[in-house]
Formats: sequence, structure tokens, C-alpha cells
Amino acid sequence: MKKSSIILIVIIAVAISMILVIYTDSSTYANFTEAKEKQTELYVVGVLNKEKALHYDPVKDANHFSFFMYDSDSTECQVIFNGSKPQDIERSEQIVLTGRMDGNIFHASKILMKCPSKYNKDQVEVIETTASL
Repeated sequence: MKKSSIILIVIIAVAISMILVIYTDSSTYANFTEAKEKQTELYVVGVLNKEKALHYDPVKDANHFSFFMYDSDSTECQVIFNGSKPQDIERSEQIVLTGRMDGNIFHASKILMKCPSKYNKDQVEVIETTASL
């Protein structure tokens, strides 16, 4: 075999392996029921349950924030975020969580909020919060 053929085969093998890593490692969107079944890190989209209280006491633990959220199937679940309470979460129109289920509680590592813009009434402002390690 020629050197150029071997190099071409190696390049193709590396490209295929990179494609496989990208597709198998990427997180997917799910609801709370699917997150409970899969037990992997997923994105869950939903809205804040404004009828239940938000639990955040910075004096007791500044890195513990919990709340209840409805997913796209209207399933309610408690969410725990190991970080500070995101500003204006009460005003959010939609919340995208990154995390995994542990029992009946969703542990979020990131919170992405879509809030109405205070400057343009037809635009949406996006705010991302990451848990502290």
C-alpha cells in the first residue's frame, strides 16, 4: 500500500470517530418523565410554577436554590440548583434546564431563562446561569 493511501484511511477514520463523539456526547431535549428513565444529563424546557414558593436562603446556604417547574407535558417536578437564585426568575416566560433526575427531583447544573425584554416588547431576553462547583 502507498503512504498516501494509508494517510487517507487514517484521516477518514479520525473524521468518522469525531462525528460519532459529537453525536453520542450531545445532550438532548426531554421532559421530566424521560429524564427519570434515562438518568443522563438532558435539557428540560418548561415554565416556572408561580403558585409554589421559591426556596432560597442566602444566609443559610447561598448555593442552594429550589423551585417547582412544569415541563412541556405539564408534568410538575421539584428542581434543585446548586447556585444562587437567578435574578428575575419570576419574570421568566420559559426556562431551559440542563441536568439530571435523582429520584423525583431534577438537579440542574445550568439554568437558561427566557424573559420578556424590558426595552422592546416583542423581543425576548435570554439569561444563562451556571451552578458553582
